Amino acid sequence: MKITIKSLDAIHEAAREFIKNMGKGHVFAFYGKMGAGKTTFIKAICEELGVEDVITSPTFAIVNEYHTTTNDVIYHFDFYRIKKLEEVYDMGYEEYFYSGALCFLEWPELIEEILPEDAVAVTITQQEDGSRTVEF
Repeated sequence: MKITIKSLDAIHEAAREFIKNMGKGHVFAFYGKMGAGKTTFIKAICEELGVEDVITSPTFAIVNEYHTTTNDVIYHFDFYRIKKLEEVYDMGYEEYFYSGALCFLEWPELIEEILPEDAVAVTITQQEDGSRTVEF
């Protein structure tokens, strides 16, 4: 599936399209260069799913927990600062990844060897015209 985000004004429409096509996946691994828009797109997805909390990148906390208006839990990870896989083991990643809750992961390439087999790879690419493509 490929979604084009022409501008920030269209990001919520793209998020709705993404949600509609998520299937039964729970763990979504977001790949993309620094500044590609991973956090911004995850924020829009969470908002469309009913999260009213302030949604920020969990760069320092590694994981943020959000609650939707229907009491569903969403986990948002940022593995950018991970130096060793042991840090992820120590945080009890299995409890999150296998909880059945939605998990959105930024910088999953740093923990690929422990990603669940059914994790959905999502690639965000910035185009020359400033638009973004989301492929999964």
